[in-house]
Amino acid sequence: MGAGILRQAISSWPLRFSESRALPGSLPLYLAAGFVLRLVMFGKPAFQSDEQFYLLVGQRMAQGALPYVDIWDRKPWGLFAIFRGVHALPFDPVLTYQVLGLVSSALTALVIERIARNIAPLHAARLAGLAYLVWQPVFNVALGQSPVFYTLPVAMAALIVVEARSRPLDPLLARHGVSAMLLLGLAMQIKYTVVFEGLALGLMLLARGWTDGWSPLRLAATGATWIAVALAPTAAVLLGYAAIGHADAFVQANFVSIFGRSTDMTDALAQLGKEALAMIPFALAILIAPRRLSPVNGNAPATLGSIRLWAVAAVIGFLLFGTWYDHYLGPVLVPLCVLAAPALGRTVTGERWYGRLLLGCGLLGAVAVPVAQVVEKGDAAQFAKATRAIMGELHGRCLYVYEGDSALYRTTNACIPTRFAYPSHLNARNEAAALGVDAHAEIRRVLASRPGVIVIAESRRPNQANLDNRRIVATVLGQHYRRYAQITLGTRKFGLWTLRR
Repeated sequence: MGAGILRQAISSWPLRFSESRALPGSLPLYLAAGFVLRLVMFGKPAFQSDEQFYLLVGQRMAQGALPYVDIWDRKPWGLFAIFRGVHALPFDPVLTYQVLGLVSSALTALVIERIARNIAPLHAARLAGLAYLVWQPVFNVALGQSPVFYTLPVAMAALIVVEARSRPLDPLLARHGVSAMLLLGLAMQIKYTVVFEGLALGLMLLARGWTDGWSPLRLAATGATWIAVALAPTAAVLLGYAAIGHADAFVQANFVSIFGRSTDMTDALAQLGKEALAMIPFALAILIAPRRLSPVNGNAPATLGSIRLWAVAAVIGFLLFGTWYDHYLGPVLVPLCVLAAPALGRTVTGERWYGRLLLGCGLLGAVAVPVAQVVEKGDAAQFAKATRAIMGELHGRCLYVYEGDSALYRTTNACIPTRFAYPSHLNARNEAAALGVDAHAEIRRVLASRPGVIVIAESRRPNQANLDNRRIVATVLGQHYRRYAQITLGTRKFGLWTLRR
């Protein structure tokens, strides 16, 4: 009997919560839920390889380094600017970027709720926002990965478009389009794949104009204006690099390098298959539930169609490049959570299992995946111990992390003997043709500079090695270095090598 009462209380809490006038909206709920779900991740300096590198770039920018010229990556400048801002604040930089990511995610959940209100009641829309926060950790996109930040302006732009398309003959349609495209342009300076969602949302706005009777000339002129607005942030950064004589470095990193990167299709397809299995609860909630369950409300089909087109564009952006890392699903989660809102809001007995399955599987993954990551990557105490072991042997020379965590450059504040500070750029086979330089010549140049300490893996590697470069490193280590320690970070082990004296 007690278990039955508990089940009834749990099953009815979303409706009671949404109807309570004493609670100040959904943002406190989202912040609290996001905090609890991320608690095990906070303070870990090497939780994800990408975000620890972004934080390193932010640190070196604060010290005068110029992205693409002094420290190389293919991500847009705007992403690095966010992490540069982290180092402008008087707090622990790791916790700062992680809290900033939490706030960005909670605000994105709030926008998801607002969009979902077009196709579902309030309690269901609120659950859609919660679903986003729950599923982010499942795909390792909960703290500081780029989608954590760029999905917020994309979702805001989608909200503008969805609402604009529902208003026939709106005299402010062109202005709404400018606002949406500016948001998308800012998002593109965090990740360029936003262009696919931007293209879809822009075409939907033009379709609204066509339906409203705009002439072909007006459509063309307005569309060109929107494109210019969307490209303006990227153009501004490019012009800034051109003004200081480094346009070539910007273009190579941002637009050329991606075409030189190869893909291990066996690994990529395995990743895609795993992700497809994980997305089954969304497929059931979005594709099957509407066929079996009666509509929740009478919202216009055009609104639902707009959201579906947005979701298709996000999926295309994910699939197109063929490197299907799990965190690339971050932008796909946003429209999918909106589309799942009707299934999440079902209140008829026996017709709620779609939503329960979606949230239940998400909660299981949100617990299991971060715990597994912490076990693998290690904690702050292990990282502090590794930092001390390295600093004691640098003797004023540079550190070179051939394999390992780029965060070690930040915690030791050591000089970096190459602009390719992200270890995979020189140690992974798929990056060799994407760097704009000869990878073998660069590794020889680095080793010729005689770094004070070199870090190399002594356990399983996560990617396919550039075996030629690894042999070069092994030869130099044998000739000029001695192994003085082994460090353990989670389940990973690394050898520390110092110059022979």
